[in-house]
Amino acid sequence: MITRRGFFKALGGGVAGVISLGGYAFAFEPLARLSITRYRLTPPGWTPGLKLRVVALADIHACEPWMSANRIAAICHKANELEGDVTVLLGDYASGMNMVTQYVHSSQWSKAIATLQAPLGVHAIMGNHDWWEDRTAQKNGGMETFGHRALADVGISVYGNRAVRLEKDGHGFWLAGLEDQMALLPGRKWGRTHMLGLDDLDGTMAEVTDDAPVILLAHEPDIFPRVPERVSLTLSGHTHGGQIRFLGHSPVVPSRYGNRYAYGHIVEDGRNIIISGGLGCSIAPVRFGVPPEIVVIDLG
Repeated sequence: MITRRGFFKALGGGVAGVISLGGYAFAFEPLARLSITRYRLTPPGWTPGLKLRVVALADIHACEPWMSANRIAAICHKANELEGDVTVLLGDYASGMNMVTQYVHSSQWSKAIATLQAPLGVHAIMGNHDWWEDRTAQKNGGMETFGHRALADVGISVYGNRAVRLEKDGHGFWLAGLEDQMALLPGRKWGRTHMLGLDDLDGTMAEVTDDAPVILLAHEPDIFPRVPERVSLTLSGHTHGGQIRFLGHSPVVPSRYGNRYAYGHIVEDGRNIIISGGLGCSIAPVRFGVPPEIVVIDLG
C-alpha cells in the first residue's frame, strides 16, 4: 500500500520526468542534435560500375533561434566533410512556423547554404513552405519564389520540372527535380478554391533522353505511387519523420498516406524512395525520436 509520502514522491518524479522530456523535445533534440543517416543500395536500373555518393539535406526552415544562419552554415560544413559526389537540397528553406524570435532573410540562409561543395555540384528543389511564404508567388499563381532567386543568386541550380544529365567516371546518370506538389494555396484572395501543385512528372521525365539511371528529387513523398520504374531512386523530405516518432510510428504525418511514407528507405514494387527526417521544424519547434539529420546514400 503506497504511503502519502510515497505518493507525492512518485508524483514529483513523474512531473520532473514530463518536464525533462518536454525540455528534450523542445530544446535539446531540435537545437543540439545532428545525426548522419546512411543508406547503401543498388537500385534497379543502376549502371554497373557507377559508384555514387549523394548527400541530401531537407527542410532547413531557417529562423531564429531554431535554425540560424550560423547553424545552417555549420550543418553545411558537416555535409561537406561527408565527401559526397553530389549534394541535393530537398526544399523548405523558409520558416514554417510563428514560434520564432526572428525570421532569417533569404539572402542570409542562401549565403550559408552556398558554403556547400561537391564535385558534381549542389542541386536544389523547392518545398511547399517556400511557395506558401511568398505572397507575390501566390498572387501570380506560379513563376518563381524568392527562394528560387536566392539560391540562383549564390550559384545553386534550382530544378522546377526539369532534368540534367551528370557523369562520374565515364558513367552517366540523371538528376530530375519536380516543382512542389502543394505550391499554391486555396483562398478567395488568390482566386483558388483548392490547393494546386505545380509538379509535372511526365514533362520532367520527358527530358530524360537515354537509358542512364534517374534520381528524382520530389519534396513531398506522396508522388511516389506515380513514379515510373524508370526512376532508380526517389528522394523526398517534407514529413520531418512526423517530428515525433515512437517505435517506428509517427502519430501525425503531413501526408495523405500517413505512416506509409513518413520516414526512411521504402521499397514498393521494386521501386525505391528515401524520405529524410529533415533538419528544421514546422508548425511547432519540437522533435522527439527523429533528430535533425543529414542523409548519405551510397549507390552502386
